[in-house]
Amino acid sequence: MQSQLKIFSGRANVPLAMNICEHLSIKPGDAEVRTFADGEIRINIQESVRGSDAFVIQSTQPPADNLLELLLMIDALRRASAERITAVIPYFGYARQDRKDKPRVPISAKLVANLIERAGADRVLTMELHAEQIQGFFDIPVDHLYSTPVLVDFFLKRGFEGCTVVAPDTGRANRARGFAQRLMEKMPLAVIDKRRSEPGKAVVMNVVGEVEGLDAIIFDDMVDTGGTLIKAARALLKHKARSVMAVATHAVFSGDAVKKIQQSPLDEMIVTDTLPLPRKKQIRKIRVLPVASLFADTILRTHRGESVSSLFI
Repeated sequence: MQSQLKIFSGRANVPLAMNICEHLSIKPGDAEVRTFADGEIRINIQESVRGSDAFVIQSTQPPADNLLELLLMIDALRRASAERITAVIPYFGYARQDRKDKPRVPISAKLVANLIERAGADRVLTMELHAEQIQGFFDIPVDHLYSTPVLVDFFLKRGFEGCTVVAPDTGRANRARGFAQRLMEKMPLAVIDKRRSEPGKAVVMNVVGEVEGLDAIIFDDMVDTGGTLIKAARALLKHKARSVMAVATHAVFSGDAVKKIQQSPLDEMIVTDTLPLPRKKQIRKIRVLPVASLFADTILRTHRGESVSSLFI
């Protein structure tokens, strides 16, 4: 007999969790998540989960309370005898701290992976990790989704004649190439050669590849402050690109990133809803694509014990 599917959500991205439940045609799990006056978080699962297949949807972007909420909810489900617990993390925070690049610094992504495992998660479902090797930080199964199917579907409907895909750095070249090939077999590809002086700051050095007279599509995993992205856009226009737009999975948009994008030479910024976009950050230049159906399909296949490999593209 198959265990019952239950979906629970923290407070990091409630709209996405609700949309996933809608696609699955199930009600969200009944859980109380509240914060006491002193800042402590309290979780109370208000329905039986004994023997269930439980999925907890929670991105772990700052503040750290989002990560703590995820850990506490996993622990609550484990102690309530859920048969299996899957941490669904649309945006995996601390992913940029995946190695020891200086003396006396933590490998934060590894620590977060340890915490999630220790809390009691049996598997992890996430999207577009900043570094794919983070999957190896876990000793439990990790299903790593990409936003590529959603983005490709958008451009197939919109059209992309006379375009070139641009990787913002050499580290994203393979993913950008895969995206370009999904659009068109011989889609042109360019790479931005940049040097980063410190986290969040970069100087664009050169553009490798042909962009002159073409509409450039910068393909990235996330946008934080937006500074690097805008420098890349200016460099492409300097190399006579006809226009520049950008696509990214995670809309972090720290500080005045939205203001920078509004004032930038970018024609459009396309992101997904792995992170909630506050109303004050919703401007005409920014288009948000939904990923709930992709997560819902993966959750359902996982629950049924079916293959999900076709989605990892």
